[in-house]
Formats: sequence, C-alpha cells, structure tokens
Amino acid sequence: MKVLVTRLLPPETQARLEQQEFELVQWKKDEAIPRATLLELVKGVDGLLCLLTDRIDDEVLDAAGPQLKVVATMSVGYDHLDVPAIKARNIQIGYTPNVLTDATADLTVLLTLAAARRMKEGIRAAEKGEWREWRPTWLCGSQFTGKTLGIVGLGRIGAAVAKRLQAFGIARVVYSGRSRKPEAEAALGGADHVPIDELLQTADYIAVCCALTQETKEMFDYDAFSKMKRSAVFVNTARGGIVKQDDLVRALQDNLIAAVGLDVTTPEPLAPGHALYGFDNCVIVPHIASATMETRERMANMSLDNTLAGLQSQPVPYGV
Repeated sequence: MKVLVTRLLPPETQARLEQQEFELVQWKKDEAIPRATLLELVKGVDGLLCLLTDRIDDEVLDAAGPQLKVVATMSVGYDHLDVPAIKARNIQIGYTPNVLTDATADLTVLLTLAAARRMKEGIRAAEKGEWREWRPTWLCGSQFTGKTLGIVGLGRIGAAVAKRLQAFGIARVVYSGRSRKPEAEAALGGADHVPIDELLQTADYIAVCCALTQETKEMFDYDAFSKMKRSAVFVNTARGGIVKQDDLVRALQDNLIAAVGLDVTTPEPLAPGHALYGFDNCVIVPHIASATMETRERMANMSLDNTLAGLQSQPVPYGV
C-alpha cells in the first residue's frame, strides 16, 4: 500500500503516521504542495490524505489511477473536493466533523473582547510610546455586563460562544436562524429566537456563527450595518463570504458600528494593503479559529483513521 500525505502533520500524529507499514510519500514543506508536484506524487497511491488547500478533482484522480481507495481531508469543509467525481469512482471520502467547536468559540470570544476593549489600539499605543499618565476616558471600550448578545446561527459553535460570553455578564441572548433551537435555549438558561432585523437592532455584540449558503451570502451588507447600534461590536469567525466586504469598509468609514473582529475575509489571505487593516477599530487575524494543537492533533488523527480504514476497504469512521 502507498499513501500520499500533502503536508507535515502535527507531531503526535506525524509520529503515528510514520509507524504505519504502508509506503509513505509526503510533502513536508510548510506551504501548499504545488499542483504539478501533487499530480506527480499522487501516481499509484492507494490513499490520499490532503488539506483544504489541495483541489482534488478528475485531473488528480486520473493521475492517481484506479487503485485509489480513499481521500481523507484534514478539514471540516470539503469544498475543495469534487465529491461527485470521487464517489463516481467508488473512492471513500473522509473529513473531520464536529471538532472545531471549542477552539472556534474561544477565538470568537477573544475577538469580541479584543474589539470591544480596543485591544489593537492599546497594543499600538504601548509599542509607540503613547502610554502616558492615566486619563479618564483614554482607550475606553465597552464591557459585557447587562448587555445583549446576538448570535447569527445557534449551532454548536454559536451556542458555545453564547455560553462563554454569559460568564462575562451578558444579560440576554438573542439568535436568528431558520428554526428555533429549544435544546440550546435550555442549555443557555433562555435565549430568544428573533427575526434577523430585530437582532441587528437590539444586540450590543453580534457574532456570526452560521454556514455560508445562498441565503447567507453577503447578508451583512451596508443596509444590515445601518440597522445596528452605533455602539455595536460585530465579529465574524464563520466565512468571509457572509459579509459584503466593501460595505463593511463603508460602514466603518461612516462610523455605523463601534468595532469589528474578523477571523475570515474575502479573499484569504487578505492583501496587506487592504482598507480594513487601516481601521484602528478593526481587529483581523488570519483564519486561525481552529489553531490549537489539541484541535489540530485531533483533526490529523481523524484523517489518519479515515485513511487507514479506507486502505482496508472498511467504512471510514468520519465519512462524507
């Protein structure tokens, strides 16, 4: 058996990978495998463990050959996989579902805090020598006590964000989505399912935790930002395409909202000269919601489990 792994894995899983008895071919540079290299190395493999940076389509499948049994992606999303083409060849597909909740919720809270408490400005002030005597209103942000949190998409991540922020004194949680979530409401000790316009108008903090769909694509446009409180903090750790980014720039220019925290943008990576970086009240991190060693090891182990099962013609434990 022969397996291609398109990146170096986190250390514990990498050690486990190297203990396997199959022939291992691996791209070990800390960058996406070049397309031409992928097409060359994939020849004759029985298993392919890839990342979301690798487009797996008919060209790759043809290069691999008919013996390919499994494609395992170390990701929750699988837009980079041509699923119909892979399944048409009776190749199993593995992914890593339900693994990002805690890490993503943690980062969402971090961004909300950083935006609300003007962390970007504070760090720059300290670094640039602007830290002088105490001043009553210098770098004052907002706190959570008694405020309303709006969650757009009360799934696992949205509920985990709400639970965490309740510890900071949030008094009310409102959420929008296609349907009520009674179990999540109960776990939070009460949350109100409201129309999106009501959420925009009443929430002090708005966290986007929904999937990118035709319904949610660019749902946060200038009109949506116009409905928010001028003191609102807006955070997106879901998908960049949910926000109409040029309209977000305009909203910040026009002071429609108080602050923004982003883990996702369009495109990714966002060019260093983009206008969003120029706002003191816009905190941007490079799509690192899942970037904890615990989460990445779990994702890598799940991917290896999928690969091993597929090689043995067993159902992959985490299959598409």
